[in-house]
Amino acid sequence: MTLKLFNHSPLDAAFAALRQDLIHPDGPRISTMRNYRFAILQYAPGDEFKLRSEVRRLSTDLIANGWVVLSISLQRLLFERIRAAGDDWTRRVIAQERTTAARGRERGLSYLKTKLAPLIEGPDGVSADCSRIIQDFAAANPDRSDRALALIGRAGALYPFFRSSALLRHLDGNTSNVPVVLLYPGTRIGQTGLSFMGELNSDNDYRPRIYS
Repeated sequence: MTLKLFNHSPLDAAFAALRQDLIHPDGPRISTMRNYRFAILQYAPGDEFKLRSEVRRLSTDLIANGWVVLSISLQRLLFERIRAAGDDWTRRVIAQERTTAARGRERGLSYLKTKLAPLIEGPDGVSADCSRIIQDFAAANPDRSDRALALIGRAGALYPFFRSSALLRHLDGNTSNVPVVLLYPGTRIGQTGLSFMGELNSDNDYRPRIYS
């Protein structure tokens, strides 16, 4: 039986390429566009736990070499916004969703979209939370502009209520030039298309480089 000594997965290759571009001698090179320091690392939704392991490994390596790394959980930001809406609001939404879903699963999901979308979409949604956190991070590390990285993950928690292309669009110009990498669970379609969780229609509205 022949064993493969170097069996690297697409996720391994994506992180290797990202790491190489981050530690470029002339500073992070995760984008070909000047003053646009965004990138997407696409991975299969089933690789979520492997993804988290790779993120920890990358963060540890960078920090050991003098970097500062910020990790942002979109799941946590969503929960914070739901809690801020209040217990009464949450109980009413849960009760109404159950009633609506009893008449059809899709109807229940459609109702949830109408209630959650205003909390997370648009320039005042979770993108505003991400921007505030990243700008505070940059202000706390003014001497690390070329050795700073923000990783935005747990995007799957926002499925199917949110499109990540909108998140990056609202973040543009609001991150104090800190390199930002969105960890994207989904499927790559062609060179620039991505399908969120491999379920939604392909979104081709992506400017950042895609590592996959």
